[in-house]
Amino acid sequence: MELNQIYAPIQDDLSRVKDTLKSISRIDFAWLADQLSYVVRETGKGIRPALTLLSAKSYRYDLAYLLPMAVSVELMHTATLVHDDAIDKARTRRGQATINSVWGDEIAVLLGDYLFAKAGEFVADTQTPRVIKLFSQTLATISSGEIGQFRGAYNIDQKRQDYFRRVYGKTASLFSLSTQSGAVLAHAPEAAVAVMKEYGDNLGIAFQIVDDILDFTSTEEAMGKPVGSDLTQGTLTLPAMMLAERHPDANPVRKLFRTRDRRYVDEAIEMVLNSTIVPDCYQVAAEYARDACRNLKSIPDTESRQALMDLADFVVGQGTE
Repeated sequence: MELNQIYAPIQDDLSRVKDTLKSISRIDFAWLADQLSYVVRETGKGIRPALTLLSAKSYRYDLAYLLPMAVSVELMHTATLVHDDAIDKARTRRGQATINSVWGDEIAVLLGDYLFAKAGEFVADTQTPRVIKLFSQTLATISSGEIGQFRGAYNIDQKRQDYFRRVYGKTASLFSLSTQSGAVLAHAPEAAVAVMKEYGDNLGIAFQIVDDILDFTSTEEAMGKPVGSDLTQGTLTLPAMMLAERHPDANPVRKLFRTRDRRYVDEAIEMVLNSTIVPDCYQVAAEYARDACRNLKSIPDTESRQALMDLADFVVGQGTE
């Protein structure tokens, strides 16, 4: 199933989210306006704002509060990407040159800060202290996760629990913010808010595992960034971790992390592709997707509930069709 089919219950409102995102570049400071226009013109799959809207649709759906929240989570996500690219010295993102490669690392950091500030402005428009606090807590979680990833770069001696903790911090926490905030703003029962948190936590982990798989199996054209970029940055993802577990004595990842020699990236990719690691990683992702949907049947049977289930299938189906 395609994303536009999954998003059908909220498609019009998701378009309003995109229009609002583009509107933040309409400011008097022309130089900043150009950078903002550049960074928000390509919003990717829009999964995070879609999650906010879908999580609310089964309850008291009030776009006056949900629209700014959906915009806020996407702005937070965009800000983290801008900062990540500056830290990683990345050259491309979503098929276009990164902010740091066009305007420099300093501007990228400041622009990311501006986007975080705008995200905070939008979340304040929800007039809901619980959601505003959750927003701040999530920002702290993401920041600590990124610090952990930076400090753990080129460290081959990481355990799976370290990986999943990092994945929660950098990815799943924002999925969880999206789903919880939608439910809270729609006045869902506390049990439903808990179900939405569980869904966001697990779907976010599944999403990141698949993203890590695609770093080995996809193409630069499809991903909008170089294949093997995680390895190049010294990030130990699940496929690389499985490779290290299975080949402790002939491990190109260990050699890469020690020497920073690009040829070991290609060797690691080849070894992963010529093994069962890719389907094994997809199996782990599928388990998290199933956990995400485990308690969804406890919420009202609506189009949006089915869309959440279909979205979990979509996430783990990427790259497998």
